[in-house]
Amino acid sequence: MFVAASFSQGSDPAAKKILDQASAKIKSFKSIQAVFTLQLQDAQGTSQGTKKGTVNMKGNKYVVLITGQEIYSDGKTIWTYDKSANEVTITKVDPNSNTLTPQKLFTNFYDKDFLYKMNGQQKIGNKTVVEIEMTPIDKTQNFHKVYLYVDTKSHLVTSGKMLDKSGNKYIYSITSLNGAANLPDSGFIFDKAKHPGVEEVNLTQ
Repeated sequence: MFVAASFSQGSDPAAKKILDQASAKIKSFKSIQAVFTLQLQDAQGTSQGTKKGTVNMKGNKYVVLITGQEIYSDGKTIWTYDKSANEVTITKVDPNSNTLTPQKLFTNFYDKDFLYKMNGQQKIGNKTVVEIEMTPIDKTQNFHKVYLYVDTKSHLVTSGKMLDKSGNKYIYSITSLNGAANLPDSGFIFDKAKHPGVEEVNLTQ
């Protein structure tokens, strides 16, 4: 079983300071709407395509809209909609799950799930970012490395890269972020009326 003492010794204090700043910055926003791109590369580094998406967050609620898929969560229930099958799978939120929700990815998930270290600064476009290398403690996860890139001026995460055990790379880039988005609570619940004929797979019963 993992103990906090060994974790603090295994991670980089300088990286923790940067991650803490990024987490505090996100938490200072009442609600967030971010636009991102997701690129998949195979083990040889060949691009397998790019998808565009948006993520909305408000407290413990979130919505992820990406090509072919919609994920809604009101903090208690998760609706995962597959557009091609016109099917929605309904599950309960598991607070003990290791799944990387948008909140975890943007805030302080790193404190219990990863060992991390700082790899130094680099230029991406006109921004100077710090690369944080993260290794999951739970070795049963299907990914073995996560890299986060944090803007040294804004303290916001600008991009991330996830490497799975097959050698595939998932590269996320945030193209815009609005920390004062007007997001009604109703928008975090899957609306059957907007998806005519949808088939429900309810795993909460």
